[in-house]
Amino acid sequence: MRAAPFMPDEDRIEPGQKPRAGSRLLSLDAVRGLIMILMAVDHASYFVARVHPAEFWGTALPRYADALAFLTRWVTHLCAPGFFFLMGTGMVLFAAARRQAGWTNRRIVRFFATRGILLILLQLWLENPAWLLGRLGSRQPLMDPPGGGGDVLLHFGVLYGLGATMLVCAFLVRARTTVIVLLSLGAVLATQWLTPSAADSGVLYSPWLRLLLIPGHTGVWQSFYPLVPWLGVTGLGILFGRELHRQGECAFRPLLFAGAGFLALFVVVRWAGGFGNFHPWESGWIGFFNVTKYPPSLAFLLVTLGLTFLLLFVFHQLETSLPRAGRPLLVFGRSPLFFYIAHLYVYGLMGLAFPEGAGYGVMYLFWLLGLIILFPLCVWYGHFKRRKPVDSGWKLF
Repeated sequence: MRAAPFMPDEDRIEPGQKPRAGSRLLSLDAVRGLIMILMAVDHASYFVARVHPAEFWGTALPRYADALAFLTRWVTHLCAPGFFFLMGTGMVLFAAARRQAGWTNRRIVRFFATRGILLILLQLWLENPAWLLGRLGSRQPLMDPPGGGGDVLLHFGVLYGLGATMLVCAFLVRARTTVIVLLSLGAVLATQWLTPSAADSGVLYSPWLRLLLIPGHTGVWQSFYPLVPWLGVTGLGILFGRELHRQGECAFRPLLFAGAGFLALFVVVRWAGGFGNFHPWESGWIGFFNVTKYPPSLAFLLVTLGLTFLLLFVFHQLETSLPRAGRPLLVFGRSPLFFYIAHLYVYGLMGLAFPEGAGYGVMYLFWLLGLIILFPLCVWYGHFKRRKPVDSGWKLF
């Protein structure tokens, strides 16, 4: 999906240095790789266990039989915010590296716009057919989003969200910081204010509203990741990317306090209820942490981004050990688009053996087997991509 950002290709950044052309921050790769692994849990559950809870604005939140079922879903909440945040960060670092290599601003914008369109096309041509594997032979209903009106023919998932956000942000990478801050805050607040109430869950909103703001199903259209709710997260990633480019490794230090602050605000927002919660919290710790993802409530963003910031801080502290101890994370984190498309088909094919679904023990076994299959494939793709010149069309992938 290239849920994660672009990064210039290869050498790591030494302590005290700023990112430069041809360098990589291993902590970003490692967090991205962890996100991919967690994402695979979610999709192994969809294809193999035939279980995929969904937290839509207009429907009741899922109920869980036990902590294992809840945590299997909940840990994967880190994925989408991490994808969009790191994409914004990577866009800034990519643009800075290409300027040093002589690219004009127009060429950089054209590259990002082309890539955004490509991600949307990959959603329709490669990702959507993979999801059909989850329905072949399955007798288990999976997700029932708000809306309705017929069979879905055009599904717009995370690749659409990333592509549409990149298209917009292609023209914002050099915008003033004030503009990025206002846009990001405005997008998050607009989502909280403009998302309809549950009483309107059956309304067949315009397909354009589905693509821009309101997740759900209208006729042949279905959108899970509309543009506006995720634009703010990408904007935050752009701001962090600017700090990385300006301060180097010093930009990681505030993440500890930012992460702790976001988590504290999550507790306040969730406890207070009302604004920032599309669903009130119910009794028990599962009810407290069971938050709305489609679109992301303020509570959802605070807890997931807070944890993402802490992970970035921790992995930066461990950066010297990552080349050895964290090699699988780096391999997966450097080939996210390839991993994303490939893993859907790997788990989709595995799932054909379980039309009735499997238990969590079997699901986790096949999740691990899928990662073992994907590892050498991602190693090969990483080597293949690095051999391509900087102007190669393969860099779009």
